[in-house]
Amino acid sequence: MDVTIPILILAIPLTMFLLLGIAGCKMSHRTAGILGCLGMGTVLVLAYYTAAQYFFSGNELFGADGVRLQHIVFNQTWLEFTPTMAIKLGFLLDPISAMMLVVITTISFMVHLYSMGYMRDHHGVYEHGFQRFYAFLSLFSFSMLGLVVATNIFQMYIFWELVGASSYLLIGFYYVKPSAVSASKKAFIVTRFADLGFLIGILILSYYVGNFDFMNLTSSPVASLAETFSVDIAAPQHIAQIFADNAAPVFMGGSVLTWALVLIFMGGMGKSAMMPLHIWLPDAMEGPTPVSALIHAATMVVAGVYLVARLFPLYLMEDTALVIITVVGAITALYAAMVACTQLDIKRVLAFSTISQIAFMMVSLGVARPEHHEALGYMASMFHLFTHAMFKALLFLCAGAIIHAIGSNDYTDMHGLRKYMPITHWTFLIGCLAIAGIIPFSGFFSKDEILSACLGYDWVAYVWMSLVAGLTAFYMFRLYFLIFWWKEHKIHEGHHAPHDQAWTMSLPLIILAAISCVAGFIPFGELVSWNGHPYDFMAHFDWSVAGISLAIAVAGIALAWVMYRRENALPEKFRNAVPALWTWCYHRFYWDELYMFITHKIIFGGICRPLAWFDRNIIDGTMDSFAAVTNKASEAIRPLQSGQIQMYVWYYLIGVLALAGICAACIL
Repeated sequence: MDVTIPILILAIPLTMFLLLGIAGCKMSHRTAGILGCLGMGTVLVLAYYTAAQYFFSGNELFGADGVRLQHIVFNQTWLEFTPTMAIKLGFLLDPISAMMLVVITTISFMVHLYSMGYMRDHHGVYEHGFQRFYAFLSLFSFSMLGLVVATNIFQMYIFWELVGASSYLLIGFYYVKPSAVSASKKAFIVTRFADLGFLIGILILSYYVGNFDFMNLTSSPVASLAETFSVDIAAPQHIAQIFADNAAPVFMGGSVLTWALVLIFMGGMGKSAMMPLHIWLPDAMEGPTPVSALIHAATMVVAGVYLVARLFPLYLMEDTALVIITVVGAITALYAAMVACTQLDIKRVLAFSTISQIAFMMVSLGVARPEHHEALGYMASMFHLFTHAMFKALLFLCAGAIIHAIGSNDYTDMHGLRKYMPITHWTFLIGCLAIAGIIPFSGFFSKDEILSACLGYDWVAYVWMSLVAGLTAFYMFRLYFLIFWWKEHKIHEGHHAPHDQAWTMSLPLIILAAISCVAGFIPFGELVSWNGHPYDFMAHFDWSVAGISLAIAVAGIALAWVMYRRENALPEKFRNAVPALWTWCYHRFYWDELYMFITHKIIFGGICRPLAWFDRNIIDGTMDSFAAVTNKASEAIRPLQSGQIQMYVWYYLIGVLALAGICAACIL
């Protein structure tokens, strides 16, 4: 494959970042927005072309007979430590990277276009820093694209950190707001702790394996095709043999490989907001709503899922690591769904929904085993990643249109909007039906494949995740009814009635809604599977599981209909019936307070303050004492340097006499 197009996919957003970041202040807001949209639109076309070439061209470099191979388009050495261990910068094409190219560029372009309308007020005046906003969007897009096409784990880590830096800039875009500054710092600090674990895991793994490259770290399911096309892919036994040759090294009772994979997963926990590293994501809603759609719905938060999927053959070697992923994902999914049922801020509801859905994908990867429907969970996780990106970005952009019209994030200001904003109403409804898993919308197919994978692994996992699915349907339609039904919206005196936004904001809603309607019918298993072989998931589609999950979703929607379609006392009665549960959910189970207690009371107050006292009073006091003694001594001997020659002669004579006396005493 020609390297020009892959290079352009990475070079164009980087160029737009530099152009808009350096020269943006010299151009008009509109010009900067148009340049940003044109740049990302070009990348969108190139990414679609690249993905189509990979999946449908029939090129033997990409596989044959429906089998998908990994293909490195280019791979340049940057730093070489040993002949086998080097950090390279390249472009890797395989099923999940090609799929992610489509996801990232689609959502990014929709956000670029949408922001042309969102980032200006009702009088058409663009917000201050509009050019800077588009520069940051381009930087983020470049970082995510570089992450998903990385040929080695260290290149992924480099772009992983760039993603963190660009998200920090976007979350804190409104830097005059203390809450936005605090949220950006919180996101940056929390993910730095997680990334430290990621880095340690990389170093442990590379120390024993002696290589960073994904094509050597992961196994090839099609060795015969690899030999036919001279593709350098290690066999599945390669890594296992390395650890066997090292006498299966252990640390604190666990395999070193297990520790490495768990630490790498820790990095994914931070980016994907898994408990207990989830606290940054709800506060990140302080950024502009298009940022929430781009970063916290479809792209950055799935980086952790993508990381586990990329190293999935390694995780299959360590069942303990997969069990940890499953447990963390299951707990996070239920926790986030419960919290979402009580929030008032519509963006926070969607934020906790994102945490829950990302956890769904993690659980799907955790339960994936080759012996269970050919690792159905892997394909289901990637499928849900694809569908979720579309309908969650749709929901966030709809929320942005509502906030732009109302001027508030609180749903209590948004009742009865279906009459005023029909486009937003219908597209938001499609997004809710998709995430709830109602047939024939995309979420129905991807969610039920995850539930089927859970059932094949363990019935407890299936029941647990089915409960989460029911809660998802309930809280999303609770939000839908509260915004668009409940009671008529009161128009304040002097304010215009809310209405649908300009075409730049409405068109992305319509496109994403259309995708959410048809994406479920994509033969995803024929394109993406854990071993590269086509997977006919419809042949394994369990209609009994689908029927039960559909009934659960309908029950959740029905409960939301009864409680929230019209103004009534049922929500208040429910709150009073379980006040402790509602309070804990509303306050997010006090995780933020727990972190504040640990950091401020224990770390700062109990550890840092005594250490600071010891530093100031003992360490500094000791040094100050040395200085004081030195000063006193210098003051005492200062007369010896009076400058009077007579005194110097006198001191000399006294010294001579003293020396003579000492010598005489020694002789005698």
